[in-house]
Amino acid sequence: MATKPSVLFVCVHNAGRSQMAAGFMRALAGDRVDVLSAGSEPKDQINPVAVQAMAEEGIDIANNVPAILTTDAVRDSDVVITMGCGDACPIFPGKRYEDWQLDDPAGQPLEAVRPIRDKIRQRVSYLLAEILADEAKH
Repeated sequence: MATKPSVLFVCVHNAGRSQMAAGFMRALAGDRVDVLSAGSEPKDQINPVAVQAMAEEGIDIANNVPAILTTDAVRDSDVVITMGCGDACPIFPGKRYEDWQLDDPAGQPLEAVRPIRDKIRQRVSYLLAEILADEAKH
């Protein structure tokens, strides 16, 4: 039995973009993908506007807690998606890395966070389709 693919979403504070991406991946993938998220400099709580934007989509991320990015988390993941954390992520050979250029929702009103959320959902949907297609080949 092959292990499930795992995806790690990383942004600087692990309070907005990476949390929204992880929320969408969990909702869309169910138990088919292991989902992790972390930040290079995590905040002490999730961005409340990100929580509100996700709640509009029926996804509750309110109880998630920002986590520090660890080398182990990167090593244990098949796909690493970074969002504006630059060189903070350790690189391991054989992993798939993508950097998603997304505006930081920190300090933004809900109206500005919605389009960021929608871009994240779109990218997560594409990524999930690719991961599941890759899994089907193995």
